[in-house]
Amino acid sequence: MIPVAVVGLSALLPGSQDVGGFWRTVLSGRDLVTDVPRTHWLVEDYYDPDPAAPDKTYGRRGAFLGPVDFEPLAYGVPPVALPATDTTQLLSLVAAAKVLEDATGGDLSRVDGERTCVVLGASVQELYATMTSRQQRPVWRAALRESGVPDELAAAVCDRIAAYYPPWQDATFPGVLSNVISGRIANRFDLHGTNHTTDAACASSFAALSTAVNELALGQADLAITGGVDTLNDISMYMCFSKTPALSPTGDCRPFSAAADGTVLGEGLAMFALKRLADAERDGDRVYAVLRGIGTSSDGRGGAVYAPVAAGQERALRRAYAAAGYGPDTVELVEAHGTGTRAGDAAEYAALRSVFTASGRTDPDWCALGSVKSQIGHTKCAAGAVGLLKAVLALHHKVLPPTIKVDRPAPALEAGPLYLNTVARPWVRAADHPRRASVSSFGFGGTNFHVTAEEYAGSNPAARSRGAATELVLFSAPDAAGLAAAVRAVDPDRALAELARTSQLAFDPAAGARLAAVATDTGSLAADLAAVAGEVATGRSGTAASVWWETGPAEPGALAFLFPGQGSQYPGMGAAVAMEFPAARAVWDRADGIGLGPLSRVVFPVPAFDDATREAQRVALTATEWAQPALGAAALALLAVLDRLGVRPGAVAGHSFGELVALHAAGALDADTLLRLARCRGEAMRDAAAGPPGGMLAVVGSAADVRGVVGAVPLANDNSPRQVVLSGPVDDLAVARERLAAAGIASTPLRTAAAFHSPAVAAAGAALAGFLA
Repeated sequence: MIPVAVVGLSALLPGSQDVGGFWRTVLSGRDLVTDVPRTHWLVEDYYDPDPAAPDKTYGRRGAFLGPVDFEPLAYGVPPVALPATDTTQLLSLVAAAKVLEDATGGDLSRVDGERTCVVLGASVQELYATMTSRQQRPVWRAALRESGVPDELAAAVCDRIAAYYPPWQDATFPGVLSNVISGRIANRFDLHGTNHTTDAACASSFAALSTAVNELALGQADLAITGGVDTLNDISMYMCFSKTPALSPTGDCRPFSAAADGTVLGEGLAMFALKRLADAERDGDRVYAVLRGIGTSSDGRGGAVYAPVAAGQERALRRAYAAAGYGPDTVELVEAHGTGTRAGDAAEYAALRSVFTASGRTDPDWCALGSVKSQIGHTKCAAGAVGLLKAVLALHHKVLPPTIKVDRPAPALEAGPLYLNTVARPWVRAADHPRRASVSSFGFGGTNFHVTAEEYAGSNPAARSRGAATELVLFSAPDAAGLAAAVRAVDPDRALAELARTSQLAFDPAAGARLAAVATDTGSLAADLAAVAGEVATGRSGTAASVWWETGPAEPGALAFLFPGQGSQYPGMGAAVAMEFPAARAVWDRADGIGLGPLSRVVFPVPAFDDATREAQRVALTATEWAQPALGAAALALLAVLDRLGVRPGAVAGHSFGELVALHAAGALDADTLLRLARCRGEAMRDAAAGPPGGMLAVVGSAADVRGVVGAVPLANDNSPRQVVLSGPVDDLAVARERLAAAGIASTPLRTAAAFHSPAVAAAGAALAGFLA
């Protein structure tokens, strides 16, 4: 397949109305499944927990779009036609406008309408069912007559029922047609290429994607707008999924979890602007990711037409990788169809495991597996597009995104190449090949699609979305009164990222009064600021919760960096920084690529589901041959971010291993040398300490007092007048701790792999000297 660039994105999804908001939803593991809102249908009218209850649904939960502002005249829709136009058609205009703006940088004159196609995945629209229901008047009247209601009263009752439905008008016919979704977009934006929708049930958006890519490959279009749209969550859709039955009786979607018992419905729209990669680079387009292969298949003859078939899915997977020209052994993320039904998840995992195992790669747990349906439910016709959006953003931001609601994997998930990723982790990768991700989407009728994509490594990547869980908001004013007025004026409805950015640009560090706050959302920020405004107005400096303020002249002093030694490491350290700042993640990429072994897999291990595995991961990182290069890489990552921000020290120092990092910060060692030195030092200490197990003990007390209690146990560090560290055999330390406790002196064992700074590791000096020679 020709490489196809993703040059534009848009999304209207539960919890967000833009791509950045969706990415923050994914990263934060936000659960958007709620009870069905009364705007959709009334639970008291249709809900019954008994799946066999006639004309009732046992499902009452899902994930739903919030209100979306829509100005009809801005999209060429007469206001009088709104009641006769399905919601999906209207919201698709909004999503299309956003994806075109993103693809063109806001300059829609760059779009060549003659060479632009629109192909979207969609199905029946809610308004069609509504208008069909209105035509049941003869049935209502017949039932009323049979119940003895006089004709005149029956007619009046029918009139009252019909009044609940919008009347037919000349705009109704196009307003209920699925194909007019794409037609309205082509009409509004003056596009003259192919336009149509395609229905492949829950695989509709990938059927549309396949057609759009073919349009580009055949040269019939230069720009393709594609994706999936689905806002249909009326009672008829719940009835369909209830009587299959596929809905979760407990009202949640838990893909690949041992607790999975069905799916919940979602709704949303996701669109992509696609171009041939060569054209995108020629035209200076910003690129999010590159589509490399699409595989399609049908299940053929089998059992129930809606039952998943692993063999059919395998065909789609193999065809996708054949089209891409690479194997699944280089794919490190799969966004699964993952509906949360036991049969569906088991069949999908079996297909994935078969194809990935057959690649010949033998190491375990190389590919993260997940499903966004755990957060926003099954968006049906839009499901594949939403999954692809998540995968594209993961490639673009170089993050392995989480799947939520898995306390224990399903029994069918045997050990093998795939693992469930339940926490957001930096996607660290050496430079031997690009990061690669794949997405599956399957539909009733035995239709299967698998798409594989890779990160864009060219010179013009698209801008990153802000993904941090918190924002720094700054205020400044000439005096305390002005500062208090400024913090009281915060609008709690304003977007936090926008407020933070604006405040940082306006901040005057030389102002007479200054305030900084760390916030997770604007509402809580406004409340925190209101709580301290009175104290700020007094002119006294202070702190409260996540707010700091200062008055008077700004007098920044000299800056020093102090680097820690072993014992400060922990699994996942530096993950948030590496996910948010490319400069930090690049350090980990480099560390994995210079022959030190899989350092990132030790620091950012695959998620564990039991205490024994978590403890094993902690012990692995505590091993000195891993702890030292891990601490070195973590420090280098932080230094890289600070350097990009212009924060540089006037002095540096370190404790134990931290002295080596300080030498790097002072310019005596380059980054690669530091990492190799850390690995060498760790291996040398490991080998030197190969005898009886040793450890270290932090003690609250002076050196003289502690020596008087513990006797000959080596005192490794005299850190302060009230804190020392002992180092030696673990049995000796246990005795020392008992003596210290008897003397009323507190002590804490340190998480170290050996008795560092003691004669036990003295032999490491020769190996280290040899490396430095």
